[in-house]
Amino acid sequence: MREVRVRFAPSPTGALHIGGVRTALYNYLLAKKTNGTMILRIEDTDQGRFVPGAEEYIKQSLEWVGIKIDEGVTQGGPHAPYRQSERKPIYRQYAQRLIDEGNAYYAFDTEAELEAMRNRLKATGSSNQQYSTTTRMMMNNSLTLSDVDVKKKLEAGDPYVIRLKVPDDEEIQLTDLIRGEVKVDSAQIDDKVLMKSDGMPTYHLANVVDDYLMKISHVIRGEEWLPSAPLHVLLYRFLGWEKEMPQFAHLPLLLKPDGNGKLSKRDADQMGFPIFPLNWTDPKTNELAKGFRESGYLPDALINFLAFLGWNPGTEKELFSMEELVAAFSIERIGKAGARFDIQKAQWFNQQYLKAKTDEDLSSYLFDSLAKENISCTKEKAVKICTVMKERVTFTQDFWLQGKFFFEAPTSYDAQVISKKWNDEAIKVLAAYSKEISNSTTLTADLAKSILESVTTTLGIGTGKILQALRVSITGGASGPDLMMTMEILGKEEVVKRIEYALNTIKKPA
Repeated sequence: MREVRVRFAPSPTGALHIGGVRTALYNYLLAKKTNGTMILRIEDTDQGRFVPGAEEYIKQSLEWVGIKIDEGVTQGGPHAPYRQSERKPIYRQYAQRLIDEGNAYYAFDTEAELEAMRNRLKATGSSNQQYSTTTRMMMNNSLTLSDVDVKKKLEAGDPYVIRLKVPDDEEIQLTDLIRGEVKVDSAQIDDKVLMKSDGMPTYHLANVVDDYLMKISHVIRGEEWLPSAPLHVLLYRFLGWEKEMPQFAHLPLLLKPDGNGKLSKRDADQMGFPIFPLNWTDPKTNELAKGFRESGYLPDALINFLAFLGWNPGTEKELFSMEELVAAFSIERIGKAGARFDIQKAQWFNQQYLKAKTDEDLSSYLFDSLAKENISCTKEKAVKICTVMKERVTFTQDFWLQGKFFFEAPTSYDAQVISKKWNDEAIKVLAAYSKEISNSTTLTADLAKSILESVTTTLGIGTGKILQALRVSITGGASGPDLMMTMEILGKEEVVKRIEYALNTIKKPA
């Protein structure tokens, strides 16, 4: 049986899209499931779109989500180099072989000549305005020029590209592990450029050559590459590598949350959620795009969410560790239909993973926020805060954002609560309650509750009538974690101080 070797091969043209992380994840899961090898190859043949820092960003993103690379640009390996810009002589060799064997040709056409061709076809009403089997014999290439003229042009250093010579009227077939049999008529395929005028290969030649030389067994990539797959099949055939051709699996598209259309960065920006794993600052515009990590998502939660965008285990189980995903994963359970990027589901996953952590582990997120605010806190207090808040938070920073009142006394109060609940009865109970608490030696949640019930019973006022007024005097808000536990964490002196301040500050509604 063939050894499983998969590759994630991004281009360093900017931040790694979350769809790319999903592609890397599916490759990784298959590799781990089969004791195979996960390779990271950088496809930087398009030097015009190269963005400084993008390659390092890709590596950091994969490391953060827990996708471990076995072989590649950092780790090295038997098929180095793993950066395509460093493999130019390799591609040139195979491009020349294709020419020598009549499966590719030199094309010397200028931009003006190419534009003229497109205009001619457009004028005739042709819907296909590409360089193809029907147009190549009218163009300036080694198929229409004499051998002498071709030699002269090459010796003179005339610019040229190398194009694939697609066969006439032939059905090209491949089996996709997700989509089944795919058949394409060669007339629909244009004579793609294999080597550009700058001597760099295009994606089509470089990825086929590299996949063969690196012994890739499975090519798992996005649906957008499916139209190119028949072209790659031709290259495998022309180079005599059909038996070593990898199995293809083209993943379903990631769709907008409403399911209408492909998800883009603009959609994510408009709807207020990240689309990159980590923060990314565009080196050209200096624009910052917030990442999932900085937005408070846990890497395990994000991985679990991404795994379900196109794949399902066939059971009702939703929460999977990486190890469990590896055990359950199979390409056969990846669907063809596009997957809705339901950001609310991503938030749900994050909530579940936060809840599953120990209170001590959660306190580290609170300490991270407190450090940025230059606020000190004991470990005991931080753990208690996380205990009472863990059922209410969605993101790691929420322990601070929703729990600021544990460290800062309120100076403003929820207007709706004040208008509805701040009345004579509430003021009367709070004044008596504050006095009783100040007389106690300490304050626990149970004691806070007991004193409140005693005071309201004595005054003949229902406890439920004044609870919101009490909460707003302590926290400033209308809702929050368990109020009695909140008071225990704040301590007797702070609770009394806040109630007294509220009594002296809040004006009773007219």
